[in-house]
Amino acid sequence: MYKRQELLESELFGYAEGAFTGAKKGGKPGKFQLANHGTLFLDEIGDMPLPLQVKILRALQEREIEKVGGGAPMPVDVRVISATRQDLPQMMAEGSFREDLYYRLAVINMETVPLRERPGDILLHANYYLDELNKKYKTKIILSDPVSYTHLRAHETT
Repeated sequence: MYKRQELLESELFGYAEGAFTGAKKGGKPGKFQLANHGTLFLDEIGDMPLPLQVKILRALQEREIEKVGGGAPMPVDVRVISATRQDLPQMMAEGSFREDLYYRLAVINMETVPLRERPGDILLHANYYLDELNKKYKTKIILSDPVSYTHLRAHETT
């Protein structure tokens, strides 16, 4: 667990030269530094270890970060969007997610219904993304009629 936490910390906040064995010469910027004046998406925030939650909270409140093995804090201006499958209010009650971080992140909450509970939307999404890929790669791939028919028939019976 500790190695995973160190790796996450160095990915999010970067590291200074010589911070650990195998560190790049000159160090490496972290995701917060790279997203400066922009937006950072933190997926599965509910899986974040408590010590990293503290550092993320500090980055959001103080608008500064410290690299792993680095000295002086550096200012950052980052908008954060986060997502999770976890029940964060329950995790707060259990003490495994910081309440102050939750309220920093929960400016706008959006709950979505899983696609598995909306089978009628699957074909709609599949065609949308297929159209986007066709544009990007200049192809003309389509879903065959059996795929569409099978999906529509399955949806009618549910």
